Amino acid sequence: MPAGHLGPQNYSLLITLAVVVGVVLLRNSRPRRLRIERMWIRPALFLALLVSSLAAAPPPITLASVALIASALAAGCALGWQRGRFMTIDVHPETHDLTSRASPLGVLFILVLIVLRLWMRTALTSGASVGGVPAAAAADALIALAAGMMMTQSLEMWLRARRLLQEAAAAKSATPGGPPIVR
Repeated sequence: MPAGHLGPQNYSLLITLAVVVGVVLLRNSRPRRLRIERMWIRPALFLALLVSSLAAAPPPITLASVALIASALAAGCALGWQRGRFMTIDVHPETHDLTSRASPLGVLFILVLIVLRLWMRTALTSGASVGGVPAAAAADALIALAAGMMMTQSLEMWLRARRLLQEAAAAKSATPGGPPIVR
């Protein structure tokens, strides 16, 4: 099979991903309850995914490979911080319940990363390289990018949600009632 060619198994995976993304996009169009006390779980899962992926099939340890993976992680952190800022977080003024609404572009971005990773994995069978960097390192860089993005998105949202809760508590003690705080 030529490098980058998608076989029948990969097409079924892409169809499944498209259905899952469609469901996620529909689900994210409505506000969902945000549980600040559980926001550590998602970053921990992505960190475990990154570590297990790198441990299961370590990329070639070259300066270019390590630099690519490290820069992908840094870029993912920057993108995740920005993606977290785009999330809408609402605080109910009386109950202080938090809700959030996701950006559909963020979900599509993750889908593109998964498709790129799938393509890169098929390129591995031919021993191909991307810009002089082995395809294995480039594929791991995509995982590092996604993991960094998800971890820092959750961190940014947790910091902002905590601040909004403090502001809501201060506003409630100053003036009872009022419109919900949105940022």
